[in-house]
Amino acid sequence: MAKLVYGLMQSLDGYVDHMKLGPPAPAVGRHFLEEMRGLTGLLYGRRTYEIMRYWEEDLPDWDAEDRDFAVVWRSQPKWVMSHSLKSVGPNATLVAGDFEKMIRRLKAELAGEIHVGGPVLAQSLTEASLIDEYRLYLRPVVLGGGQPFFAGPRPPLHLVASDLIADDVIRLSYAPAQSRGSPGGLRSEIQTKTLPGEKTGSA
Repeated sequence: MAKLVYGLMQSLDGYVDHMKLGPPAPAVGRHFLEEMRGLTGLLYGRRTYEIMRYWEEDLPDWDAEDRDFAVVWRSQPKWVMSHSLKSVGPNATLVAGDFEKMIRRLKAELAGEIHVGGPVLAQSLTEASLIDEYRLYLRPVVLGGGQPFFAGPRPPLHLVASDLIADDVIRLSYAPAQSRGSPGGLRSEIQTKTLPGEKTGSA
């Protein structure tokens, strides 16, 4: 069975504005690149997918790491949850029907990790009790406002790991503390260890 994981880079006060946070340091970028390589696929709402389409075509000002990330991102299967989009790009599937049923089928039929992109979609999946793990990548900055990592309340969480990734970036991994059988409807828009030195793909 596949594991649904929601993780994003964020400020110490919990905001995920990628424009204000800026790009990660090279070592952190390499960490995200290697993590992307091992995924089973990516799950997006419309807004996050449209942001991530930045990686579909090479740009002249990209460096080698940008190009490497783009190649890996393009290779990953993507499922886009949207009632408003009419089409999606290469290696992507548009899902406009019963989101919850489709995601439960993906989890049952596939193995490995499927990453969830975007707070709004993640909140909808949380309400449907579909997220298996939350990964909070904390950067040592305070933004004072913006889009929060959690778009709404959720049941209690249990800390399962805390990792120093690189360059003062800490990853806190949480799982639901208990099973909660409240299948809230999906919205349409949707061991402490030190790792060796290692661009984030989820917004």
